[in-house]
Amino acid sequence: MGYTHVEFMPLVEHPLDASWGYQGTGYYSVTSRYGDSEGLKQLINVLHRNGIGVILDWVPGHFCKDEHGLYHFDGTPTYEYQEEWKSENKGWGTANFDLGRPEVKSFLISNALFWLREFHIDGLRVDAVSNMLYLNYGRGEGEWKTNKFGGDGCLEGISFIKELNKAIFNEFKNILMIAEESTSWPSVCKPIEDGGLGFNFKWNMGWMNDTLKYVEVDPIYRKHNHNKMTFSMMYNYSENFILPISHDEVVHGKKSLVDKMWGDYWNKFAGLRLYLAYMMGHPGKKLTFMGYEFAQFIEWREYEELEWELIDKFEMHKLTQNYCKFLNNFYKENKALWELDYDNTGFEWIDADNSNQSIFSFIRKGNDIKDTLVFICNFTPVVYYDFRVGVPYNAKYKEIFNSDNKEFGGSNQLNEEIIGSEDISYHNRKYSISLKIPPMAAIILSISDLNEDINLLVNKEIILENKYKS
Repeated sequence: MGYTHVEFMPLVEHPLDASWGYQGTGYYSVTSRYGDSEGLKQLINVLHRNGIGVILDWVPGHFCKDEHGLYHFDGTPTYEYQEEWKSENKGWGTANFDLGRPEVKSFLISNALFWLREFHIDGLRVDAVSNMLYLNYGRGEGEWKTNKFGGDGCLEGISFIKELNKAIFNEFKNILMIAEESTSWPSVCKPIEDGGLGFNFKWNMGWMNDTLKYVEVDPIYRKHNHNKMTFSMMYNYSENFILPISHDEVVHGKKSLVDKMWGDYWNKFAGLRLYLAYMMGHPGKKLTFMGYEFAQFIEWREYEELEWELIDKFEMHKLTQNYCKFLNNFYKENKALWELDYDNTGFEWIDADNSNQSIFSFIRKGNDIKDTLVFICNFTPVVYYDFRVGVPYNAKYKEIFNSDNKEFGGSNQLNEEIIGSEDISYHNRKYSISLKIPPMAAIILSISDLNEDINLLVNKEIILENKYKS
């Protein structure tokens, strides 16, 4: 399928299946639901031999209150805070670790190192970081107290996170430390010595929430929600973001990813293909939840396996699986999609403001100008002919990807001819092209026959023009 990593939800022993491992009791015990510790090691070895990294969800903020676990371990608050308002996590029915107590910090940091050392895990996704950062997380007015500076930051939680990351990176230089953090807390991914928390990646929950709301909206009204698809680029370079579609988004009545999409059967599949292509084009690493890759319609249920039989029973599910395989490999093969993810020179809008047609066009770049790709994403079920779009270079453009291809279940509205740029200014660019835009689909264009001398001159002229305009 072309995946580079697998992320496991928590594998610590836990009493409640429906907690999915996020409310643990045995932090040093591999859950027996799937086998034993040797079996897990063998699985990780097989994944590594096939070039697939392993990330583990890890929960250092709170723990299960069952009597056989850590709660009131000696009959009194031991692993949890002494103050009840601080220890009680009412939202999840759990207890918060006392992150200022040396013994608790040692227990947790040692546990993180245990998973990395013993099982050769390649990264940890640290759960619910906001719960550790804020004193008022999940608490109403009058239910919390400020810190000694009068703020809402949990000083011991902040210190613990920095100590954790310092200990991890002192021993493992190339590990992934990923923060599941849903607020605008600054410098999550900056080094500790520069005032940051020391993670190297952060989930972009804002992107996830905005875009999933957008794709549920009838295309007639998407023009009024246009900014949900563009706003993420306003803050994209503030952190090293991962774009996540997580387990939380496909449970509890939220619908599966394909079923979130607007429209009838055909449009739901088309919308899924379009959304995934747009996601691949947006800067940031990608994370999706199992079952999306063959468009399972029912939500994920922890008590049963995925509906794998859909792949063989229904053509659209098989075509979707083929599409996801193609898209994953296309992503890996094109440097422009990942080489400059965290460099603002790697992305340019062509037109971020076409709300009336709900069409988004942008450019992805790599270090080599020849790797440049042009994306055009049409979030309506309307075909547009002779659609003009500004392009970055005087060159020839070839459609190398079209999510509407019949091989993926689309209507096959393709641009099969090479398209030459024209000396017609459009979208504040000297050159433009005219092409067909398929319905509810994304197309990607590559460039060839590039006149680099002319393009360098044109780009300098545009920069100077914009400078004087501003």
